[in-house]
Amino acid sequence: MESSCFVDPMHLILSGALAKGIHDPRYRELITALCDARKQAGLSQTALADQLGKRQQFVSKYESGERRLDVVEFVDVATTLRLNWIQLLGR
Repeated sequence: MESSCFVDPMHLILSGALAKGIHDPRYRELITALCDARKQAGLSQTALADQLGKRQQFVSKYESGERRLDVVEFVDVATTLRLNWIQLLGR
């Protein structure tokens, strides 16, 4: 019988595996790079959100740390900002 790839997030939270989350310095460095790139491109949060097909709150929440980006969202944001997401992850 195959085991499921899904890991119960409550199990991870309770076990402390996700304790750092948005406070992990590596994650904050990635978000700072995305935020800096957005500003350097002269894009408002609304303009970036429009390009992503999202609402402005999506950008605001991940930039402020209120929401965490998953890997697909990270790649979408980085690609939209014309960043090499592979290099960002290799920092």
